[in-house]
Amino acid sequence: MTTHERVDAIFREAREDVYYYVLTLGLAPAQAQEVTQEVFLRLFVTMRGGEEVLNPRAWVFRVAHNLGLKTKSKERHSQEFSPELENVLAHPDDNSEQQILLSERDRRLREAIRELSPQQRQVLHLRAEGLRYQEIAETLGIATSTVGEFLRRALNRLRKVLHE
Repeated sequence: MTTHERVDAIFREAREDVYYYVLTLGLAPAQAQEVTQEVFLRLFVTMRGGEEVLNPRAWVFRVAHNLGLKTKSKERHSQEFSPELENVLAHPDDNSEQQILLSERDRRLREAIRELSPQQRQVLHLRAEGLRYQEIAETLGIATSTVGEFLRRALNRLRKVLHE
């Protein structure tokens, strides 16, 4: 398999996940798209240069994290998920009572996620993307035990909100 084909396969598998992760860092959708493209361009250049990337998924998230934070630091103001983006991400099935209850639960969950610390949100998102504790620790530059603690606190808070 050529480098181009390998990067293309990784791009297809992880592009949306990386994009949504970068959004959680507070970038606007257009900025998140640019960062996502830059991440995969860097992966291609790295692999074409002969460097071996043992875990491409972890690699792209680490680069996305660093590049996203760098991009955000250049901007004076950041924005959370916009209502327009939330509408795009929603999955409306029908207008039944069940849908109304699910919408309320989702609203409470989104609110609870916004109330988590930035580190807890990042750890939760990266874990949801399938990264292991060690990979998350390397991506964020923190100890593995800290990953576990952030994740534990985040999940406890979300469980509490869902069972209220």
